Amino acid sequence: MIRGAARRVLGRGDAAPARLTAPPALLEVARDGIVPLAGDPRPSGERLRIAVVVPQFRRGSGGHSTIMHLLRGLAARGHACSVWIEDSDRTHHGQAPEEVEALFRDWFGASATDVHATFDAWTGADVVLATGWQTVHRVLRLPGCGVRGYLVQDHEPEFYGTSAERTWAQETYRLGLPCVAASPWLAGVLRERYGARADSFDLGVDHDVYAPVPAVARRGDTVAVYARAVTARRAVPLALLALRELRRQRPRTRIVLYGEARPIDAGFDAEQPGVLDGPHLAELYAEATVGVVLSMTNPSLVPVEMLACGLAVVDLASESMRATFGEDGPIALAPFDPVALAGVISRLLDDDAERERRAAAGLALAGTRTWPGAAAQLEAAIRGWLA
Repeated sequence: MIRGAARRVLGRGDAAPARLTAPPALLEVARDGIVPLAGDPRPSGERLRIAVVVPQFRRGSGGHSTIMHLLRGLAARGHACSVWIEDSDRTHHGQAPEEVEALFRDWFGASATDVHATFDAWTGADVVLATGWQTVHRVLRLPGCGVRGYLVQDHEPEFYGTSAERTWAQETYRLGLPCVAASPWLAGVLRERYGARADSFDLGVDHDVYAPVPAVARRGDTVAVYARAVTARRAVPLALLALRELRRQRPRTRIVLYGEARPIDAGFDAEQPGVLDGPHLAELYAEATVGVVLSMTNPSLVPVEMLACGLAVVDLASESMRATFGEDGPIALAPFDPVALAGVISRLLDDDAERERRAAAGLALAGTRTWPGAAAQLEAAIRGWLA
């Protein structure tokens, strides 16, 4: 009883165990090495069995959504695709495999895809793709693979401070897997910093979901902010400071913070609808005056989805955003400074002509971004590896 009371005083009473990312396959590679590839890969032109190993997941994960968009595109091109879940931090511990698989299908639209929560049924594949640093070592240990590759959606070492995870993430780019990256900028990072072979693809847009909504009237007072605070690279603390300054200057501005499952203590009144599905996001983007999403590493899906709905967008003037969209492209780029960021948002709210110019340019750009096109770029990279 005394020990239990002491644990409660120390904050250890009923707390769940801390989950640490320590991929078991990393130990296997260190101890036993990489499993050799299984002979010659298939000649180009044949239907391929493509297996994708994904990390543990949460509802609303843009990375997992991107993977499924690409797999649907590959399946439409005649390939047999499967998903295999590597739960490196035991997020899904205690859930039955059937439950994990059902959640993945439901949350990421994988109803027609072969989904596996364990590797018990693994029998090999013509192509197997790692999709996050946590999955690379598992891919290197899988037998029966014709070719292995690495689908890189972001520079993942930047997700961490000085840590084992940061070091391991960096090392995965040096393990010899050919990469296909989610922007030319990111492919350049992989080549220049790590000496990796790297092709690229452009993130697509689901135009059946993200498009102008004529039935929804666009307001003149609303700022919609992607405030997924659990994702540190979205710089939500910077956004909140900028919004406080914006609200000080413009007290009547309506602010909508979305994308985070939990309420945020913003320090000002704001609407917080939480994690929204695609149709509700499209309605928000059709109604808002300005959209704000901050990209400290690779650009995310969100700004182009906003553009596809005719919304003027503000993002950071990061290296990746300048390289991807240009200094004076469809997206208004702001310095990493709360007052300057508030100023860019405020100017867009005030300047109808500038908003319309940005929105028109954004619609034109978004129209060139499709998931079938992205899948074709990924397929071309895979064919290059096979060759």
